[in-house]
Amino acid sequence: MDEKLRKLQPPYYAVIFTSQRTEGDNGYGKMAQAMEDLAAKQQGFLGMESARDGELGITVSYWETQEDIKRWKDNASHKVAQEKGKDEWYQHYTVRVCKVERDYFFEG
Repeated sequence: MDEKLRKLQPPYYAVIFTSQRTEGDNGYGKMAQAMEDLAAKQQGFLGMESARDGELGITVSYWETQEDIKRWKDNASHKVAQEKGKDEWYQHYTVRVCKVERDYFFEG
C-alpha cells in the first residue's frame, strides 16, 4: 500500500469504480494511465488504488471533498475518457461514492 494513503486522516471520500472490460486493449491502458496522471493533479486528490483480474476491475480514488469529486467527474479530458469507456472499454461499470469515517491498517 502507498505510504501516502496510510497517512490520510478521516473523514475523506472514496470513489469506488468497479468494472468489467470488453475484449482487447483498444487504447485503454494508455488512457487509464493518462487519467491517473491527470487525477493526481486535481484539487483535493488524495491517492488511488487499483486491481484487475480477468473478470473484475476495481479502482478506488480518494478525495478531500464531494466538490472535488464533482470537479473531477466534470473535467473535460475525463469526460472524453468516460464516453470512450461507455463506447469501447466496458461491458458495465458501477460508481459508488462513500465517506470514509475511519480506517485502520495491518502489515504483517
